[in-house]
Amino acid sequence: MESQRLAPADAWRGKIFSNGWRNAHGGTVIVTEKATGEPLGEIGVASAIDVAAAVSAAKEAQHAWAALPGPKRGDIVREVSRLVLEHGDEIADQIVRETGSIGPKGQWEVHMTAREILEAAALGSQPGGILAASAELGRHSIARRVPVGVVGIITPWNSPFLLAARAVAPALATGNAVILKPDPQTPICGGVMFAQLFEAAGLPKGLLHVLPGAAPTGDALVRHPLVNMISFTGSTRVGREIGSIAGGMLKRVSLELGGNNPYIVTDDVDIEAAASAGAWGSFFHQGQICLTTGRHLVHERVAGAYVDALVRHAKLLRIGNPFKGDVHLGPIVNERQAANVDRVIANSAALGAKVLTGGARQGLFFEPTVLSNVTPGMPAFDEEIFGPVAPVTTFGSDDEAVALANETDYGLVAAIACSDLARAQYIADQLHAGIVHINDQTVLHEVYGPIGGVGASGNGYNHSTLTNADQFTEWQWVTTRTQIPAYPF
Repeated sequence: MESQRLAPADAWRGKIFSNGWRNAHGGTVIVTEKATGEPLGEIGVASAIDVAAAVSAAKEAQHAWAALPGPKRGDIVREVSRLVLEHGDEIADQIVRETGSIGPKGQWEVHMTAREILEAAALGSQPGGILAASAELGRHSIARRVPVGVVGIITPWNSPFLLAARAVAPALATGNAVILKPDPQTPICGGVMFAQLFEAAGLPKGLLHVLPGAAPTGDALVRHPLVNMISFTGSTRVGREIGSIAGGMLKRVSLELGGNNPYIVTDDVDIEAAASAGAWGSFFHQGQICLTTGRHLVHERVAGAYVDALVRHAKLLRIGNPFKGDVHLGPIVNERQAANVDRVIANSAALGAKVLTGGARQGLFFEPTVLSNVTPGMPAFDEEIFGPVAPVTTFGSDDEAVALANETDYGLVAAIACSDLARAQYIADQLHAGIVHINDQTVLHEVYGPIGGVGASGNGYNHSTLTNADQFTEWQWVTTRTQIPAYPF
């Protein structure tokens, strides 16, 4: 028998999820298909009143959840991973329609999310602490992990299903309650479906609240005194504001922010392979990923051949509605973002950059664009573009390549294409980035390697199987003696 669909459903239309589906005090918002502008549904917008009620319920529910044996928490989270795969086609289609991504990206996001959740479930079965050394005889000393408490999770629109799961799942598995605020542009695949999946898996009430909304909703969540941690993925500008507020309240805050990521191509590589990787890094998902290749730094000896190959790859890409056809690029998420890409290209061209292909759009559908002669001081070099633009800058030495790569406040990811691995490692060792890939491009995401940036790209907290326990738990030191010792006064 075919399983019941997750969305759309009358149960959530115009509502938020907070101890069940209920009306919101902040009104409603229409969710649109990005390629056509057609409505996909209507979701509630949470107000500060809704946030306060959800936090209160989460705080109350969290104590019993934390007391539940970890393996039992893990079983519920693990069931969500199974349900994700069971409903994979439906979820992938929703991702495509809400975000404008192509079909393979939607399917990839589903399967990567299932793996994220499965690995997070294992946190419930991991050792909860260690036996610590003590300098005193008769003192039993342990250090144990305890949940942070109530975790507020604010997610973006570009990969809403995956980027929510990588925080929601480990937070719940380690005994926390979660308030999830998905972006109002993608609240169905970024929020509604999580509520339905975790409810179907048997998560007790009060532990997961889904509160869609824009800046006022997020601000209320960040400022609420009973929210113990904020996990934010999004722009550097908003991340700075959140970090300032949360820091002032002495909350834990995990920030994964933007990136202007360099891809260094040395003079000893297979040019065709390097250009193919570079095209993927800049044009995948219309360049709307924090890991997107933002700057192609190419050795001057091979720059001409590399640019020619990159242009060929760009011209082969098909643009259109990803839900209706076999295309490589879908739409930019909204008119404001598309206009910003226009601005970056036009202003960079006015300063001397050359548009070798692309540079134009029809509505939200932007041609993949290759720019040459890009130098520091141009928007195409200095800014995170978030569009399908590949700016090319040349260098003459490895030290110059490092200097150009580091000429940014961002520090998310860097990549190096180089046949000499010793040379590549020398370059990698000098790069200011939380992630470095050698002989690959910048858009890589796995569950196991730490993903996070430094500088304007984040505060160093990373998402991965290696680091999730550190993110979502606190260390507590506990000592025990059989009797109170004697003290001198």
